[in-house]
Amino acid sequence: MKGSSILVQGVKARLRAQGITYRELAQQLGVSEPTIKRDLARGNFTLSRLDAICEVLGVSVTELPTAPGTIALTELTEQQEFTLVEHPRLLLATYLIINDWTFDDIVATYQFDENSLIDALLKLDRIKVIEYRPPRRIRKLTARNFSWRRDGAVQAYFIRRVIPEFFDSRFDALGDEMRFVGGRLSSASMLRIQASLRRVAAEFEQFAQQDARLPIGDRSSCSAVLAFRSWEYSEFARLRRTEPSPGPEHQGTSRRQGSEGRIPPGVRNHTRPARGTR
Repeated sequence: MKGSSILVQGVKARLRAQGITYRELAQQLGVSEPTIKRDLARGNFTLSRLDAICEVLGVSVTELPTAPGTIALTELTEQQEFTLVEHPRLLLATYLIINDWTFDDIVATYQFDENSLIDALLKLDRIKVIEYRPPRRIRKLTARNFSWRRDGAVQAYFIRRVIPEFFDSRFDALGDEMRFVGGRLSSASMLRIQASLRRVAAEFEQFAQQDARLPIGDRSSCSAVLAFRSWEYSEFARLRRTEPSPGPEHQGTSRRQGSEGRIPPGVRNHTRPARGTR
């Protein structure tokens, strides 16, 4: 089988596994759906297009030929997330392992001794969040583009407990940044913003993977909240008119016609008579 065919099959398998349609892929890449279908049918896309597809899928080009049965998890099940939320130490261990912390780094930084960490890893292995082989071999089962379930238990926990604490800051420390922007955008522009946020998230993940090779002391715990939706602040929305006010042109016409509804001279009446009348 040709190399291009292997890559195409890998792309298609991962699209199916992640539930991404050709239309959604096209929107994220900023191209038309027929272009995506043609590229995948012929297998003649450019290297830059292939890199962009891999970015959306959260994999490298070398990972594309991986058999579908060994594709890493892009999200956990509802039960897995409930288990993590019920046991914060398991949630912490999962978060650290997803972010490439080693056994020794976890023990050195957090209140885990070797026995308690091993106990946590065995539980995570049992619910199939990781693969653990004693004494210290840890293999995460999550993909590079892993995310918590939308409206799932972990996301609800983050919104309720983590995000309020995150935003309780002046964001004025070295390396901090905060921007809140608002405006009126077209549907096309909104799709482009969504694609840009996904690229930022992928870039964050790329840097995290790259910096994972550095000693733990040379890295800082960082978080970013990327959120975008069609929304208006409730206090502003309450001030909206329930019905549009008459425009100046409409008001002027009303005054010219007067209370009797007279039509100004020189203006033809194009009103058609009702059906059945003369």
